[in-house]
Amino acid sequence: MAVRVQERPFDLGAEVAALTVGRTDVGAIVTFSGVCRDRADSGAQLAALTLEHYPGMTEEELGRIEAEARARWPLADVLVVHRVGRIMPGEMIVLVVTISAHRKAAFEAAEFLMDYLKTSAPFWKSEETADGTNWVAAKGSDDDAADRWKRG
Repeated sequence: MAVRVQERPFDLGAEVAALTVGRTDVGAIVTFSGVCRDRADSGAQLAALTLEHYPGMTEEELGRIEAEARARWPLADVLVVHRVGRIMPGEMIVLVVTISAHRKAAFEAAEFLMDYLKTSAPFWKSEETADGTNWVAAKGSDDDAADRWKRG
């Protein structure tokens, strides 16, 4: 499966190994792994991050954008793993792997997927600090990064 949403942690090395075992037709493997920081957007110490989603709808939407990446770039394979639930600082949240014959396609597709995940994927994020729990608002800089893909 090219897209997974799960609560359990994932092993970056094992995921990449499983995706690439026996592959001799590719020249580029690009990975991006997002890690939970120990600081909230407010600057306060982060106790935990909670990500919520709507099961079924989220996987369908992530599959749609994964298919768009495959249509835009000559990719041999793609993997997106996104965690939900309570995540502690230092734990991985997301993994994007793109595989292609050439590095440019793999890099651009990975960046496209991450820009989408940051701005449009149906996840809701809250940060838990000593001051309480707050929903995380979208950032204009993330929207600006994603807008460039709409221009072609």
